[in-house]
Amino acid sequence: MIRPVLAVLRTKKRNSAIARPMGDSSLALGTSVHKALGGGSVADVLLWRKWRGGAVMLVSATTMWYLFEVAGYNFLTFVANVLLLLIVILFLWAKSASLLNRPLPPIPNMEISERTIGIVADELQIWLNCVLSIAHDISIGRNLKVFLKVALSLWFVSFIGSLFNFLTLVYIGVILILSVPLVYEKYQPHIDEKLSVAHGVFQEQCRKLDETVLSKLPLPSNKEKKMQ
Repeated sequence: MIRPVLAVLRTKKRNSAIARPMGDSSLALGTSVHKALGGGSVADVLLWRKWRGGAVMLVSATTMWYLFEVAGYNFLTFVANVLLLLIVILFLWAKSASLLNRPLPPIPNMEISERTIGIVADELQIWLNCVLSIAHDISIGRNLKVFLKVALSLWFVSFIGSLFNFLTLVYIGVILILSVPLVYEKYQPHIDEKLSVAHGVFQEQCRKLDETVLSKLPLPSNKEKKMQ
């Protein structure tokens, strides 16, 4: 009687040991998207873990798109009128508070710290150096592959811009930002599998293009580049 019971207990332990890594791996797959997005409040909003933030962002973008694209409001006039209304309300609130001994409007000190400016400057420096490096590879380094990538990217942006105006394009970008990470997190294994296959096909086509076309084009050697 004891041996069958021990055998059953061992089987349950093995099954639980097998099930735990699967649960851990699914949890890792679920949190990897969150970590890739920064793992903070922004990631929570984009993945709808803070659904109020996502809802506010979606409603705000939809309202702005409807006002300026469908209703035909002018952006500069709308912003000026909103700021004018806000300033009038705050001014009257402050005056009435001083006359009636009421508290002033709860407005914090609006200032930008030096730390914030340093962080923004560092990020801008990284992006600008990257852009300048690409421009250097195209113009001076004569990197044909980089030139083709940049040319195709700019053509694609120009093609998309001809289909939509800037405001509609921004609104579509907001919809994609709020939907693509959520769908990817939910179906990550299947999407990764398809993307892996597509990436392999793309790399194979790039290799064939490099062997048949790009490798046969006359390019200056390293000595010629140094002489220039």
